[in-house]
Amino acid sequence: MKPVLFVLAAGMGSRYGGLKQLDGLGPNGETIMDYSIYDAERAGFGKVVFVIRKSFEQDFREKILGKYENLIPVELVFQEPDKLPEGFHLSKDRVKPWGTNHAVMMGEDVIKDPFLVINADDFYGSESYNVAAEYLQSLENKKNHYFMVGYRLGNTLSESGSVARGICSADAEGFLTSVVERTFIIRDEDGEIKYKDENGNMIVLNENIPVSMNMWGFTPEYFNYSESLFADFLTLNQDNPKAEFFIPWAIDRLIEKSQIQVKVLDTPSKWFGVTYAEDRASVVEKINQLITQGKYPQKLFA
Repeated sequence: MKPVLFVLAAGMGSRYGGLKQLDGLGPNGETIMDYSIYDAERAGFGKVVFVIRKSFEQDFREKILGKYENLIPVELVFQEPDKLPEGFHLSKDRVKPWGTNHAVMMGEDVIKDPFLVINADDFYGSESYNVAAEYLQSLENKKNHYFMVGYRLGNTLSESGSVARGICSADAEGFLTSVVERTFIIRDEDGEIKYKDENGNMIVLNENIPVSMNMWGFTPEYFNYSESLFADFLTLNQDNPKAEFFIPWAIDRLIEKSQIQVKVLDTPSKWFGVTYAEDRASVVEKINQLITQGKYPQKLFA
């Protein structure tokens, strides 16, 4: 059994502008996704599934998929707002899809093995794929036992502004107990990491506290849980044009019901990505540094 990499690439990158998943950042036009696929294949993943919007399928096939033909099998699935359970309707005000866990649901027909979910526009680092692949191998023939790769908060900040992160709490055995979304996290001029609470106070956070960067490991029965939870979510949010069915929302409810366990895996990798347009130059520089260090070849796909 080789695990599957499931890449969430349906977002339009509203803060950055345009399809940032297709932005060439490496020395030969490599995208962040290219580095993810390269790392995953080397770590032992056997297939890649992308979830995208149907509207940019042609662009995606032309600019992305052809590069992987001789490296690893790939499949496309599509996330659209009207993909709803029976009995629910699409509000006329709804334009964008329903969030990350709705995107995960689109893989049910093509994913039959343990799988890793990632964002298309996040650079996760090779160590994280090695950690995830090893753990996914251990989940073969198991159910209800998932994981998230927990990044150390200090390794995930943007130099261009504040970030939102899911701050994770775990029990003594390393199993996730909660994920709390903090929407304004920044490193101040004294080097301390702080978040703004609901009263506007700046609260100090530990540099090494684990945070979710949307790198989750699942086994296929998670699709069944997601369908049930999505119906619950829509009952409350069907007519809210901005409501999103996020993975942490689903995970929290399954943990509350004691239906699953989620191991928090540590990684030394430094995350980076293009959260803001101003981040682009920094990402290009960091990729070049990794190439200089010998972590990646000058040209990923010869």
